[in-house]
Amino acid sequence: MATKTINLNTEDIEDDCLCSETTTSCSIPLEQKDVEETQSLALNRPNGYLKGESRIERAWSHWKKLGEPKLIVAPMVDNSELPFRLLCRKYGAEAAYTPMLHSRLFNEDEKYRAMEFSTCKEDRPLFVQFCANNPDTLLEAARKVEPYCDYVDINFGCPQRIAKRGNYGAFLMDNLSLVKSLVEKLANNLNVPVSCKIRIFPNLQDTLSYAKMLEDAGCSLLAVHGRTRDEKDGKKFRANWEAIKAVRNVVRIPVLANGNIRHIDDVHSCLEETGADGVLSADPLLENPALFAGYRTAEWGLGVAGVKEDDKLDQAELLIEYLRFCERYPVPWRIIRSHVHKLLGEWFRIQPSVREDFNKQYKLTFEFLYDLVNQLKELGVRIPLYVKDTQQAVSAN
Repeated sequence: MATKTINLNTEDIEDDCLCSETTTSCSIPLEQKDVEETQSLALNRPNGYLKGESRIERAWSHWKKLGEPKLIVAPMVDNSELPFRLLCRKYGAEAAYTPMLHSRLFNEDEKYRAMEFSTCKEDRPLFVQFCANNPDTLLEAARKVEPYCDYVDINFGCPQRIAKRGNYGAFLMDNLSLVKSLVEKLANNLNVPVSCKIRIFPNLQDTLSYAKMLEDAGCSLLAVHGRTRDEKDGKKFRANWEAIKAVRNVVRIPVLANGNIRHIDDVHSCLEETGADGVLSADPLLENPALFAGYRTAEWGLGVAGVKEDDKLDQAELLIEYLRFCERYPVPWRIIRSHVHKLLGEWFRIQPSVREDFNKQYKLTFEFLYDLVNQLKELGVRIPLYVKDTQQAVSAN
């Protein structure tokens, strides 16, 4: 994969710096006993000695030890980093994926590792996701993180052009022998289980054969995005829950459903219709990290029967909580900048001058961001989140 070209101007430099003047790397703040507990959970021996039925039993045993999490933060490049994962966990998320990490860069570049991967004791259960097209490179990267996670995940779902150029993600669907070798390499050599995140083929039977192949290769958990490689626009193309249900019915390992999870009612509908063991949400969480706690944005709450305006929590308050996590666990400013736009996008539409002022800031500070939130409040901007009206529900009963 071609590495990203960095324009050496002040804005790029500042946005790629960690949001702490005193922190120079994102270390992994875990004590040795935490590592030992993780290895104990993984039985402290590679998956390779297990075959067939024993491997399936171990897949379920591991999943149950984790508490069978159903509400999961999907992997999002530059968006599912540690502070955001912790915010989502505070509001109902039961597990989370890291952003996709490039396995070769992770091995070769210490700065890349420090900037792109961090975790902490509270950040569990955790999937660490890699993209790769070389089994040995993937294994080397996976071994660096296996003491700190519950699954090493392989990205077979990225449909973007950069994945096509780099020959990874969903474009490995054209080379299933390589896909199989990547899964087998990890399954036979890691202590922690291997999970895979995939997209569906246009033909259902191809999807089912794909899923069975991954299971046979040693995949212990399968997350299925119910869209094809060409269906990139989640708002234009509805995810195919029927295809996810069909996968769930042919494999014997845990299956997670990805797609169309915009609010908590979607969670319940998806679990019921697909039979999946959990759901992933991505973009909707960026606007509403409290989605899994039952909160809705105005798009999914305003005018909906049985749903009322919440008078306490809103996106500005969620941003403040996120920033506090960032102060504790520094991340690059570019990531914080992205989250500000996602969380306050509708607020900025009401007060575009505040957005313009934000965009002019080539060097962000926490003081500036806290003041920005206060400025919006002083200008009278507040877009509420919405929740189920429990009192109305009780009255109805």
